[in-house]
Amino acid sequence: MSEKSAEFKVQLLETFASLITAAFGLVAALAWNDTIKLAVKMLFPTDSGEIYSMIVYALIVTILAVIMTLFISRSLSKAKKALHLEKEE
Repeated sequence: MSEKSAEFKVQLLETFASLITAAFGLVAALAWNDTIKLAVKMLFPTDSGEIYSMIVYALIVTILAVIMTLFISRSLSKAKKALHLEKEE
């Protein structure tokens, strides 16, 4: 495999990883938005608990986004290593 071809594959993987991460974040947030809000409102049923429900909701979404971003980053790192090993052979 030529060096330019390997570099292109790495750039392509990086771009796809970024796009997939962004898309996943958006889709997941939209998919879980109402469900998480409803679940949190059940935990904090009064109006005075609304701020707490919003905080819990934000924390849940943030934790999910961080976990998936780490997973995708690790996968990208493994793919880069595999391409570089393939290049050396």
